[in-house]
Amino acid sequence: MPTETFEFRVEARQLLQLMIHSIYSNKDVFLRELVSNASDALDKLRLAALRDDTLDADVSDLHIDIEADGEARTLTVRDNGIGMSYDEVAELIGTIANSGTAKFLEQLRQADEAADAEGLIGQFGVGFYSSFMVADEVTLVTRRAGETQGTRWSSRGEGTYTLETADEAPQGTTITLHLKPADPENQLHDYTSPWKLREIVKRYSDFITWPIRMTPQAPAGDDGDTPREPETLNSMKALWARSRDEVKDEEYHELYKHISHDWQNPLETIRLQAEGTFEYQALLFIPSHAPHDLFTQGYKRGVQLYVKRVFIMDDCEALLPPYLRFVKGVVDAQDLSLNVSREILQQDRHIQMMHRRLAKKVLSSVKGMMTAAPDRYATFWREFGPVLKEGLVTDSENREALLAVSSFATTHDAAEPTTLKQYVERMKDGQDAVYYLTGESREGIENSPHMEAFRDRGIEVLLLTDPVDEVWTDAVAEFDGKPLRSVAKGEIALDGDGEDKPAEDREKRNEEYAELLTWMKEQLGEDIKEVRLSSRLTVSPACLVSDTGDLTPALENLYRSMGQDVPRAQRILELNPDHTLVKGLNRALSDRADRTGLAEDAELLHGLAVLAEGGRPKEPARFTQLLAERLERAL
Repeated sequence: MPTETFEFRVEARQLLQLMIHSIYSNKDVFLRELVSNASDALDKLRLAALRDDTLDADVSDLHIDIEADGEARTLTVRDNGIGMSYDEVAELIGTIANSGTAKFLEQLRQADEAADAEGLIGQFGVGFYSSFMVADEVTLVTRRAGETQGTRWSSRGEGTYTLETADEAPQGTTITLHLKPADPENQLHDYTSPWKLREIVKRYSDFITWPIRMTPQAPAGDDGDTPREPETLNSMKALWARSRDEVKDEEYHELYKHISHDWQNPLETIRLQAEGTFEYQALLFIPSHAPHDLFTQGYKRGVQLYVKRVFIMDDCEALLPPYLRFVKGVVDAQDLSLNVSREILQQDRHIQMMHRRLAKKVLSSVKGMMTAAPDRYATFWREFGPVLKEGLVTDSENREALLAVSSFATTHDAAEPTTLKQYVERMKDGQDAVYYLTGESREGIENSPHMEAFRDRGIEVLLLTDPVDEVWTDAVAEFDGKPLRSVAKGEIALDGDGEDKPAEDREKRNEEYAELLTWMKEQLGEDIKEVRLSSRLTVSPACLVSDTGDLTPALENLYRSMGQDVPRAQRILELNPDHTLVKGLNRALSDRADRTGLAEDAELLHGLAVLAEGGRPKEPARFTQLLAERLERAL
């Protein structure tokens, strides 16, 4: 096949220009990315050979080679791994047809610090292109294991690349960087220098399980006949198989960065070694920040699975529940089959055992952070609280543990969130429930009419603003024997320090307003379920509440957005008997025979209650017209 020239897409050209005119202060990361890609290729070939006895591939000496030529100013990174076919090169290397590229470019431009920008390289899967930070031209030659023909790709990063078949190509992938001219004043970035290459590999890739070899350059005047022994640059020791005393925090951090493509250090490192009838080791990491796509449908979750230090798969979803999808790491089992598939994993008893144990270990580590490192816990909850709360709905086995490590905004403190345990300890005498209110923002919740009586009486309320709060509060009935109650659902009678108002006072007030309540229900018809007097209002004339067992409007909308057909629940209209507007309407109803105008007042009162909770009147134009007429009369 003849050589063909292709143009990069617009976003790819922009990305290449950013790499060529690099804003990164630490250009060493390019070698980390190339070595990481080579390691992945070796992992994939090893697994493919174990699963397919007929695969025509040499797996006798899997390794990574680094070769530098100071005179020619080239640096070559070579692996004898799985390789790529012509079509794979065109798709994976030639086009950067990555849905995240636009997002990558946007975040890259907005990165405030160099370290933040550097971390985006691997995070968006464009590590190969970091080569253009140090090279004027990059050439890639590859042949997929089991195939006879190879592929050659080349580009100077100037908007085009060439693609052709290669009749003679070794198994695996060879990437040759034609390095930019040397800077005599800055030898620290001479990537043909053996000591510099050793330093980078030791810092970033020492833990990789495949040997990374470098053949020393021939000394000046050498005719090439003198044999040169390759030097292995990395220790190849799996960190999870070494004792805690042997491993430094920096080594853990580099392993995390290798498997997560995150530039920042992890927030927490978790080790677990299970012994007995089923042995496995786990090394897990909690990131210090949430990835940009954590809540997108295509987010790749799960940790790496090894069997006896043989890589099996990335993103093994069966090992952790979905609400811990942000956790990265490695699990190395001793007694699983090397041919295990994702489908088999879902049913495997050992995997299910690990799933339960790993989830409990992560949650216990978070609980440890709450007391030992409150600042780190605050960071954790800010970044991952919304996703962790999904487990309150889906994981009944660990619900108590999840509630114990959750914290929430509260009226008790405008700055610091509270745990449920702290809330219960502060409960007033006579208070029998944990009160909460859901909404879109803290400001909106605090200004809600439902909060008035609680604010006046100094009763603490949890302020829940995450969308998932609507769901988990519907699933969790209590904490520590105290029921969880929404201040916008059911009847709530508060007086003084929370004691119920005397029954005779309530009956007298109900008799006084009985006619108004009945009449308003008739006027509003199917728009409401019931009209009753309220004990939660002190300032507003009216509010809408849901019945105890009904879904809230927000939860109804959430289910409908997920494609579920749920019936619309009728709301309850509560009136404030101490409000001038309600008192006046009650008097007018008793004094006037013609109640035509009063019907419009009832409609306006209902519309005000809808607006107060952030809703929309059924007929906005009619509501506005009625309100304008009332204002005109008042003037």
